[in-house]
Amino acid sequence: MNSEAGSISIRSAALADLPAIASLAEVIWRRHYPGIITVAQIDYMLARMFAPDEMARQLAAGTVYEQLLLDGRLIGFAAHGLSADPAERRLDKLYVLVEFQRRGHGGMLLRHVMEAARRLGCTRLTLTVNKRNRNAIAAYQKNGFDIRESVVVDIGGGFVMDDFVMSRRL
Repeated sequence: MNSEAGSISIRSAALADLPAIASLAEVIWRRHYPGIITVAQIDYMLARMFAPDEMARQLAAGTVYEQLLLDGRLIGFAAHGLSADPAERRLDKLYVLVEFQRRGHGGMLLRHVMEAARRLGCTRLTLTVNKRNRNAIAAYQKNGFDIRESVVVDIGGGFVMDDFVMSRRL
C-alpha cells in the first residue's frame, strides 16, 4: 500500500527479525510509557517481554509477529497468538513509532491482525491495555473494541499490570 510518505507493507517476522523488533520496542516504550508506568517497571517489562529467548519461545509456541514497514524501514509491529478460548485470538502487542502515529498505520496493522484471526476461524479479538494509556484505549474503541473487564496482574519484581481487557467481534 502507498501512503503520502512512501510504501507501507506488513510482513510476518522470522526469528532473525526479532532483535530489530526488540530494539524498536525499547525506543517506543521509553518515549511512550513514562507517566503511565514507572521507569523501573518499563525496564523490568522490556527485559522480560523482549528478551531474545522469550521472543523466540513465543514465536515457536505460535505467536505471530507482524512487522509494519515504511519503504522497508521497521516503524511498528504487532504480535498475536492463541487465547484460552479457541474462538478468540489475542492481540498481545501493537506499537508504532510516535512520529508515525495518527496516520492510520496502527489501524492498518490492527485490521491486518483482525483478518489473520478471521482466517484462523476466530470470531473475537481480545487485548489488554494499561488503564492509564488513554490514547491507546481511545484508538481501540475507535476500532470497535469494548472494555470487557478490569484486571490487576502481579508480574513479579514488585510490579503489577493494571489493565482493561478489551474485545471486539470479528
